[in-house]
Amino acid sequence: MGTPELARSILSQIVNNPDLSVVAVVSQPDRRVGRHLQVTPPPVKAEALTLGIPVFQPQRARDPGFIESLRLLTPDVIVVAAYGQILPPEVLEIPPYHCLNVHTSLLPRWRGAAPIQWAIAEGDHETGVCLMQMETGLDTGPVIASLRTLIRDDDDAQTLLARLAALGGLLVTRNLTDWIGGRLNAIPQPNHGITYARKITREDGRMDWSLPAQVLWRRLRAFTPWPGAFCTAVIGGSPRLLKVHTAFPSTDDTTGSVPGQILQSDDRGLHVACGEGSLILTEIQPDGGRRQPTATFLAGHPVTALS
Repeated sequence: MGTPELARSILSQIVNNPDLSVVAVVSQPDRRVGRHLQVTPPPVKAEALTLGIPVFQPQRARDPGFIESLRLLTPDVIVVAAYGQILPPEVLEIPPYHCLNVHTSLLPRWRGAAPIQWAIAEGDHETGVCLMQMETGLDTGPVIASLRTLIRDDDDAQTLLARLAALGGLLVTRNLTDWIGGRLNAIPQPNHGITYARKITREDGRMDWSLPAQVLWRRLRAFTPWPGAFCTAVIGGSPRLLKVHTAFPSTDDTTGSVPGQILQSDDRGLHVACGEGSLILTEIQPDGGRRQPTATFLAGHPVTALS
């Protein structure tokens, strides 16, 4: 059971394990996406169809007809990865070896909807994936196994997701047969170190220049590719939305400056004062324009203020 690219990656690794047989895939319904709102299947459904695996797409996981269809499959275990709906007790009780969730954090840190983004935004040095026995609580179940990875300075949410997806597939294929064979135990999560990764909103991408440069740099990476980092810029005398694709903290002298003040511009980009330190914006994209190096854009478009 899963929906996005994370689930597709894990499914593709499970089907390559000769000891495991996938009897069905459950995903969210097809959605309209993109500028033209074209109806598009979730990544995991597209993968399942190429593999000839039956796909279920209930509007609600608690639909009685869907639950009965799932029960008739008599699965030994249900692997869940970013499915996108809370599973009711009636589903959790179906497989004898439980529903197991692949969660992209080192539990109990970052339970919830957006663990990858908040691990980067809060400056964690490492993260990982956990294989967890599901309960009715939000990511509260005991952990069967985990794998770790460092968070690199050049990681954003997209690159870290790709690495965790690969680890998640490895975690499942390495441990699932031992779990079913009774050779692994689920260890309860500790009661300390619990944090929650709330759902990301578009407004999280707005750059608050009163924050320290290091914090803004982490948030920019955390919210790439969505919602992206953005601010309002005065360009040629008119306010426009400005998306910031890449930036890095600088050692500029910010004495006497105010957050959001443009300190200077050079071949590296636009130097902007923050609540602590400064940030150099190296790649930007004005509303309705194309992504380009900041220095190239500034050659024909003066930026006089940011907010």
